Amino acid sequence: DLSLPLGRTILLPIDMQEEHRIDARYLVEGYDRVLANAAALLDAARTSGVRVLHAGFRRDFNRVPPRPFEPVASDGTPIFSDPDLPGCAICPEVAPHPGEDVLWKNDLSCFSESGFDQMLGHPDWLVICGVWAEACVAATIRDAVARGIHVLLVKDAVGSGTADMQKSAVINLANRLYGGAVCDTDTAAALLSGETRPAWHLVGSAPLRYTGDTIAPVYDAV
Repeated sequence: DLSLPLGRTILLPIDMQEEHRIDARYLVEGYDRVLANAAALLDAARTSGVRVLHAGFRRDFNRVPPRPFEPVASDGTPIFSDPDLPGCAICPEVAPHPGEDVLWKNDLSCFSESGFDQMLGHPDWLVICGVWAEACVAATIRDAVARGIHVLLVKDAVGSGTADMQKSAVINLANRLYGGAVCDTDTAAALLSGETRPAWHLVGSAPLRYTGDTIAPVYDAV
């Protein structure tokens, strides 16, 4: 059973931007479902007064020049999350409300931005949703755990390029989610509303093993 200390919990939606449904290179499978689930989490958090902190990706070469081996467009502009393009906007279904903080980052992890720790404060728990599960979501989770923050990963409110990529990312994160938990949207919404619910907790290290044929049932069991 899990309950969240609501006053010391933050809901963190990550990179829920338009490019993941309008740019053929970066489409997230089932993105409408991911957005709907994230919107349900936002509704629950806002109703119960849980703090919401949004994160988005802006690859701004004026702030951080292209890194070694980073692909760029033929005209030298970013090939993803270009702040000058409409695809960089946060989707309206999960758009920030007035008074909610927004972090714009230039790398995978939210913690890569020097001001994020101060913006975040000292929560006990982060409830995380967003895209892509194996990239920005994973990097942020690992950095949060390294700082002693508990993480609740909402498995059906994260997305990736395919369903199997999303499932494998969730399983791989769960295998090393020390101090954290995994659940679905309905459970997370109830937890954000102050209820106590069962959630999957890591015992030991890397207990979940899967193959291409078993990835779905292993994911369903988390």
